[in-house]
Amino acid sequence: MQNNVSRSAYGTLTLVLLAALFLSVNLFSNIVFRSAQVDLTQARLFTLSKGTENVLAKIDEPITLKFFYSESLATDFPQVRSYANRVRDLLEEIRDRSHGKIVLEVVDPEPFSEQEDTAMSLGLKGARTTEGEVIYFGLVGTNLVDGIEAIPYFTDERQQYLEYDVTRLIQNLSRPKKPVLGIVTNIPMDTGAGGLVAAMRGQSQPFAIYQELQNRFEINFIEQKFVKVPDNVDVLMIAHPKPLDEQTLYAIDQFVMRGGRVLAFVDPHSEVSLTAGPNGQPVQGYTEASDLPQLFRSWGIDFEPKRIIGDRDLAMRVQTNLDARRQTSDYVLWLGVPKANFDHNDIVTSSIDQINMGTVGYLKQARDATTKFTSLFWSSKDAEAYDVDYVKQGHTPDELLGNFKPTGENYVIAARVSGPLKSAFAAAPPPSAEDEMKRSDAMEKPLDYVGQTKADANIIVVADSDILDDRFWVQSSGYGSDRTLEPIADNAKFILSAIDNLMGSDDLISLRARERADRPFAVVDNLRREAERKFLAEQERLKAKITETEQRLVALQTTGAAEAQSGQAADPHEQEEVAKFRAELLQSRKALRDVQRNLRRDIDRLATEIRFVNVALMPILVAIVALVIAILRHRRRKARAVKGA
Repeated sequence: MQNNVSRSAYGTLTLVLLAALFLSVNLFSNIVFRSAQVDLTQARLFTLSKGTENVLAKIDEPITLKFFYSESLATDFPQVRSYANRVRDLLEEIRDRSHGKIVLEVVDPEPFSEQEDTAMSLGLKGARTTEGEVIYFGLVGTNLVDGIEAIPYFTDERQQYLEYDVTRLIQNLSRPKKPVLGIVTNIPMDTGAGGLVAAMRGQSQPFAIYQELQNRFEINFIEQKFVKVPDNVDVLMIAHPKPLDEQTLYAIDQFVMRGGRVLAFVDPHSEVSLTAGPNGQPVQGYTEASDLPQLFRSWGIDFEPKRIIGDRDLAMRVQTNLDARRQTSDYVLWLGVPKANFDHNDIVTSSIDQINMGTVGYLKQARDATTKFTSLFWSSKDAEAYDVDYVKQGHTPDELLGNFKPTGENYVIAARVSGPLKSAFAAAPPPSAEDEMKRSDAMEKPLDYVGQTKADANIIVVADSDILDDRFWVQSSGYGSDRTLEPIADNAKFILSAIDNLMGSDDLISLRARERADRPFAVVDNLRREAERKFLAEQERLKAKITETEQRLVALQTTGAAEAQSGQAADPHEQEEVAKFRAELLQSRKALRDVQRNLRRDIDRLATEIRFVNVALMPILVAIVALVIAILRHRRRKARAVKGA
């Protein structure tokens, strides 16, 4: 009896000790390993970037981050809760890595509370629920010198830019002023297609890329005729300028000679410049093409100002209205450049996923170039070069595909030029007579001549300006300050990373160069393209045959109707011909439907295979494994029974 009691007490004590150990281990791990995490995603989506760590290391004075999140109201919105947890985890990770320089406060602004009034006063925007309540989900940062930065609302569309947005906010608060970006352009980036007229009416809609640039830099628009780049400009962005006079080209040349960095966009056919405004016309003074031939010769670049790339492999899908039906087709003049066509050794393009652009030109290294020419991204080999005049004739996507003749050459769309440079000028050009008449003592004087760079130049050139156009890289909803932007391509990511790199700041580049969480259906796209190439010619032949048959049938029926009205007897031969053409028309239409079904045959088969793998294969494999284990266990039991007998 005593032995049984002692065993029972021993068992109870063991359970108590195990429970205490379990609680102790959990308490210890919560305290010691609270910030520990293992990121098993392929793109390392939940690992703090080196750029963020560098920004945190450069903070001199404390920064306070206030995370406003209506947690009590978001219980019925799982998507918001999930994203909020991710935002909070990131903010806590940033706080822990800042060594006390970041102070994090989490605020739940309940309805009609002082916290809600504070959120509204700081510029945060709430999302209204169907019940009329407002959910706040934003961030406000402040420093010790009255600096304030805010993310009004963490929209789901910008999840891939989460770390960048937060780190940019911190960096803006950690430095006294933004770097200055000088812009020389003939594109109405700050007013949109309506230009100054729309701006004066309060109807302007700035380009999305301009809003991104404003968030990151101090913008200094420079008139397209000047004798000197302002001293405070850190990087000069030349975006599809009108033809520049010699004095202006000399000013840009000397800016580069003195160590200035340039990002240039030129274009043989700028669709964004031709975009119609509210009055149905492009902005007054628009230019269709742009070029910098004198500077390009100095930089070691050849640019074809009258040639446009067509690429069958990179063609974007566009909506067409043919035969009274709405369908999509590959448009070889609009390119979606994928990740495989970027230089992964250059920090600006190392992890860009895709850039969308239209009517693109191309660059080459000049034969006598002394600079280093590095391709940043390029076309596929399934490409050809068109003359601008041919493109302007307005051929349909199917016509361009039908006449496509690839050259097998990769055309360079964007390139970096580096190394020592010599000036494009032998001496400072004399001022024009017009400038002499206007000159006064208060006017800027041309820079003294410098013949070559003291250090290596750093210039990035893109043979397209439509990369700046909203319709190629962003979907927007709302208007004005309430507009929400959803990136569908990495155009802004590339431009901002290029400017940061030219400014010598690599801290934010790794943040913008993150891979997306979602992946394109590359296999499906390849199957679709291959099927379309295979059946396109047959489809066009059948369409032409159907049209011809319909025309002949209408002609015969018209003739028969006229004969009937005149009292003539119906011609048996004509009736036979009508019946024949009707049968031929039905057969051709059936054949066309078969061809169009074949366009999706491989894709449908792939979808069936994937569905089988996801739904049926795993249960089947588990059942097989369970059956094998059951058989093995049965055999072992049987063997033990035989051995025991």
